[in-house]
Amino acid sequence: MLREGIIGQGETLVTQENTAKTVGSGELDVFATPAMIALMEETAYKSVAGELDAGMGSVGTLMNVKHVSATPVGRKVTCRTELREVDGRRLVFHVEARDEAGLIGEGVHERFIVDNEKFQKKADSK
Repeated sequence: MLREGIIGQGETLVTQENTAKTVGSGELDVFATPAMIALMEETAYKSVAGELDAGMGSVGTLMNVKHVSATPVGRKVTCRTELREVDGRRLVFHVEARDEAGLIGEGVHERFIVDNEKFQKKADSK
């Protein structure tokens, strides 16, 4: 059962593949903001996936985060999410990412619970 307080944990290593230079979000060899956001989304969705009914999933609908510190290649980034609000099918998470030196990003992420099959069919019909 979905309830406020569910915690998610995730991590990744900063490699050349997830730098700003490689993903096209900048010119530097540092952890890309889109990669940080992807880690936050993945951590949030996985944290609640096991609590949903069969055939149900969640899709991201809002991401409002600040990327406050750069992380160089070779460093580990950890992510923590906390489900702060359950409003019907709308889920609101606090998300944060850290490297060995401290906080690198934080904010709010919203997801919406969907019937996976119906959602896919609707998307495919566009």
